Amino acid sequence: MQRIRVLVVDDHRIFAESLAAALAVEQDVEVAAAGSGHAALRAVERAAADGRRFDVLLIDADLGGAPEPGETPSPEPGEAAAGGMPLVSRIHAAHPATRMVVLAECDDPRRAAAALQAGASGWVAKDCSLSRLLQVVRGVLRGETHVPPALLTGVLRELTAARRHRTESERLVESLTPREHEVLRCMVAGLGRKAVAERLYLSPHTVRTHMQNVLGKLGVHSTLAAVALARRAGVGPVDLEHVTT
Repeated sequence: MQRIRVLVVDDHRIFAESLAAALAVEQDVEVAAAGSGHAALRAVERAAADGRRFDVLLIDADLGGAPEPGETPSPEPGEAAAGGMPLVSRIHAAHPATRMVVLAECDDPRRAAAALQAGASGWVAKDCSLSRLLQVVRGVLRGETHVPPALLTGVLRELTAARRHRTESERLVESLTPREHEVLRCMVAGLGRKAVAERLYLSPHTVRTHMQNVLGKLGVHSTLAAVALARRAGVGPVDLEHVTT
């Protein structure tokens, strides 16, 4: 019998261990628990390296980003963003075959939609029955998406709005020149004007002009707003390990 490997990720240790123990009663479920996003990332990478990857992750929607007491934060870039939603996004990017279900204390169609966009396959109330949770776990492994019926209308509305905003954002980004697009990617990476100038071998004055043009074409008034719009359009950061020549 092939067992379903489940990882419970919740910084409330009693809840995580209790849920893991309840799930472990099922003969076809093998379960482990992680008390932080950092611990979850390590567990997922270790399991993948051993050829025994987790099939489903159950992730607390309000998971804290800080490591557990006694843990040493990894110096890897982006490791600090190991809260609930960032964790979903990061694991989905690195391990797309792994299914994720977000466990939430309250119904919130906007956050549920954000979880689905990040790569989750389900949004479930923390106080749901064990049988319901097992149904969802087995369902997502069949490729199903699970959202509470009461949230379905609101989630669909949020997803439709997000798709509309993404389309508009993509149209605005397409109006940028190749150099402006490169500057925007530097902005998404969090680089300041001086760092962008050094990276692209431009003068700070020229970079300032490019940045002003980017803000103008995107119709925003701050770098923060430009970065948010860029992310909606799917624009990623530049690779900070490689310098443009």
